[in-house]
Amino acid sequence: MAASAPKSLSPEQEEELDEVFARARAALAVIETYDQERVDRLIRAIAWAVANRSSFHRLVEMGIDESGLGDFDSRMNKRMKIRGVLRDALRSPSVGVIEEDVEKGLVKYGKPVGVIGCVVPTTNPDLTPAGNAIYAVKARNVVVFSPHPRSKLTTLETVRLMREALEAEGAPADILQCITLPSLAASQEIMSRSDLVIATGGQGLVRAAYSSGTPAYGVGAGNATEFVDETADLQETARNCMLSKTSDFGSGCSADGNVLVPASRYRDMLDALQAEGGHLVTSAQRAALQAVMWDAEGHRLADTVAVSPQALAAAAGFDIPSDRRFILVEGDGIAEDKQFCKEKLTTLMAVHAYEGSFEDGVELAKQLYDIGGKGHSCGIASTDDAHIDYFARQMPVSRIMVRQPNSKANAGAFTNGMPMTSSMGCGTWGGNITSENVSLKHYLNTTWVSRTIAEDRPSDEELFGDFYDASLESDAALTAAP
Repeated sequence: MAASAPKSLSPEQEEELDEVFARARAALAVIETYDQERVDRLIRAIAWAVANRSSFHRLVEMGIDESGLGDFDSRMNKRMKIRGVLRDALRSPSVGVIEEDVEKGLVKYGKPVGVIGCVVPTTNPDLTPAGNAIYAVKARNVVVFSPHPRSKLTTLETVRLMREALEAEGAPADILQCITLPSLAASQEIMSRSDLVIATGGQGLVRAAYSSGTPAYGVGAGNATEFVDETADLQETARNCMLSKTSDFGSGCSADGNVLVPASRYRDMLDALQAEGGHLVTSAQRAALQAVMWDAEGHRLADTVAVSPQALAAAAGFDIPSDRRFILVEGDGIAEDKQFCKEKLTTLMAVHAYEGSFEDGVELAKQLYDIGGKGHSCGIASTDDAHIDYFARQMPVSRIMVRQPNSKANAGAFTNGMPMTSSMGCGTWGGNITSENVSLKHYLNTTWVSRTIAEDRPSDEELFGDFYDASLESDAALTAAP
């Protein structure tokens, strides 16, 4: 979404928003009364309505036809993410007592946050509403979705299926609503009227969310990078990079955009990536790709976002074989004026060699994140635990995947412990309020109840250690003070 000033709302949009929020408040008064068993049944119902193979197949086809973005096979796999979100939601309490610490005399109670405004990206018009809805309903909230205009029909259909599931269970359909007249102005109005905003999209959208006057969870820009050390299995690493890069034609902010490799292993890494379906372009073809991916001022051009490698090559004026799964370019440096070290959001990956030691390579990785993607994600291909520890201590990112495909792992996977989500905070590095995967706890208000416990007051000697001087606490010290 653009950062420029939006046009004002039309009378029709004003009327729709007034009606939607009136119904949302009425539905909130109902869902707030539900117990844990009731909301757990509801989230199963709405998740199945979207995530069953037949429905999701139709939604994926609809979303790709409507937006012109994405890859059918890999997008179909995203229905597994809905299962993961449901798994995490079912395993956590959200009504009444959700946590108790007897030693500290604390009991925590989960409460709804209210009406949530969710802005849906065009690249996930079905997954994002389903994931948001599961966590929101689990926490006894209601949601108003603002679809992207380029994929609004898909989001409307996704929400319609979930509304039908709510009604079949005797719950108000208006727990979940989607506006039919989307625009930047409408999204901003939803943000200002809601009690909480979940904003998944570009930086203009996230800035609008944070300036809306409503508490908001947004995401920072991605530029996922795979860092390779001397101990890495290059075949395994190349396969992980391929899986990350090709998922939904590289549309996700977690898709590998860069690979940093020791100079001594650089050519071997290029060979391994080509064996996994990468097409290595010439320097002339790289220049042609840059011309169709970025304008003269370095702004990413929309026409080549989330397209197949064959379509990307054709846009740049050359052909590649039909069996190639992504395009490889050799990095020409890491600097502000070097576009290929920045976020690509398509089926292109840049490979960069680093000279010197492992630590020298980490410094180069930090420079790369200073240019773009700070706070989001990166991966490390290493079997050296000391290297992994050093990397984790140094890198300004919120999540690091060890020997995993970044875009299939950092938002949660069935083979790691990351919370399942479609929204990932980037901390203050990325201008966000959280560095966590946005999950159930972010959809809850919490009431803390405190009871007295045995006094827990350390002595001054324990607290101040070597700095403690008993003489300065004495009455004599007070009278002797100048």
